[in-house]
Amino acid sequence: MSTVHIGAEKGDFAKTVLMPGDPLRAKYIAENFLTDVKQVNGVRGMLGYTGYYEGKKISVMGSGMGMPSIGIYSYELFTEFDVDNIIRIGSAGGYSEKLHVRDVVLAQAACTNSNYAVQYGLQGTFAPIADYGLLKQAEAYAKELGINVVVGNTLSSDMFYNADPDAWKKWAEMGVLAVEMEAAALYMNAAKTGKKALAILTISDHFIYTDITTAEERETTLNDMIKIALKFGE
Repeated sequence: MSTVHIGAEKGDFAKTVLMPGDPLRAKYIAENFLTDVKQVNGVRGMLGYTGYYEGKKISVMGSGMGMPSIGIYSYELFTEFDVDNIIRIGSAGGYSEKLHVRDVVLAQAACTNSNYAVQYGLQGTFAPIADYGLLKQAEAYAKELGINVVVGNTLSSDMFYNADPDAWKKWAEMGVLAVEMEAAALYMNAAKTGKKALAILTISDHFIYTDITTAEERETTLNDMIKIALKFGE
């Protein structure tokens, strides 16, 4: 049954959904990697598709920017459309000297400056983490594909433009590899609903180095993380 935000029916989505932030990246993946593709969502321009990759069924749909947006879409996919796994595939800003632009990061955990977890009424701080099985499998898929990945902690920030330009340094000192804006909410939704989630990230810019990818490159050329994520089809 359709929801306010997703105009699809049960069965339209595969058990695993890849979620880039940009709906045009979802369209790019559907058109360039999948066969027998069907568009299953277009509400508010948040394009979603289901098709086959190497004979296995898989879906891809945009999540929008930020934790409120992915929080809505991932929750509805988990609870209303029988989706079991959501793999976020997105860009991130590098904090660590060990990372360079276009490197791929598997987000083992997602620190956050968001109050997203307040809704659960926990008497402490919740640590949003990836599903270990998905993480382990993604690392194996990357090795199979000859793609080098870095596994570690990341930050999901509610702010793209921070009034304190040096705030990132404190996170970096704690070993946080990179920053993005969605994984923590996705991980919390997965925990709450008993489902599974993982974020696979490509470094699109860096807080230390000057290299940067253009918006067009982020849409069309971040294929390493896409190829890893597509292996999760069933």
